Amino acid sequence: MPDSTISSPSRSSRPPRGRIVGRALTCTVFALAGLLFYVSAQTAHGTDLRTDNSLLKLSDVIQQRSTQNQQLSEQVSADRDRADRLARQQGQSPDDAARMAELQRAAGLDPLRGPGLTVTLDDAPPNATARIPGVPEPGVNDLVIHQQDIQAVVNALWRGGAEGIQVMDQRLISTSAVRCVGNTLLLQGRVYSPPYVIRAVGKTDALRSAVDADPTIRNYLGYVTAYGLGWKVQESGELTLPGYTGSADLRSATTP
Repeated sequence: MPDSTISSPSRSSRPPRGRIVGRALTCTVFALAGLLFYVSAQTAHGTDLRTDNSLLKLSDVIQQRSTQNQQLSEQVSADRDRADRLARQQGQSPDDAARMAELQRAAGLDPLRGPGLTVTLDDAPPNATARIPGVPEPGVNDLVIHQQDIQAVVNALWRGGAEGIQVMDQRLISTSAVRCVGNTLLLQGRVYSPPYVIRAVGKTDALRSAVDADPTIRNYLGYVTAYGLGWKVQESGELTLPGYTGSADLRSATTP
């Protein structure tokens, strides 16, 4: 008799197509993850990528260069002294010696002594508030010394007939440039923090008159009154400024 058993449809031995795609995607994800871990390990060389302990911050780089520049300036000064001694040993005529001495003095290479003025500028306290009625509360930029403040004092002292000027521990020459990076002073390759001390040798009355008459300084004094920025002017019967010890080479940018 005919077989009346109803056979069920046979199942295929191959997995469904969706499962194959899922497994392939899983393998791809794991492969990519492994690749990322490998690249991170090669880049970090065993360091933690979530921290910057292994990297020099910009301020650290600037400070490092500042220290190197100071050491190089001291070496240049020693070499210049050695060259002067050799020149004297070779013999110079009195006229040549006098002319050389005058040029060195005019260039700021020799120490300078005489009466003068000392001006000190400083940041206001970080929590400073308005000191007089009607003045708005200060912002961050209202409480710090800016490049134009230092430049204004230096320019006023030159106009007042200064024979020489020293900013912090460095003598200024004709190629000196006063620049600020953030709230620090960058001068001739070295970095300084406030308070900023500026000394000038010259007739004290003329120097003070030039400082008092400068409009940029008068504007700065308004912030001194309003927010407590630091300002001090001292007259001295005798100041001693060091000679300039850095490189006197003049460098300029050129276009190709």
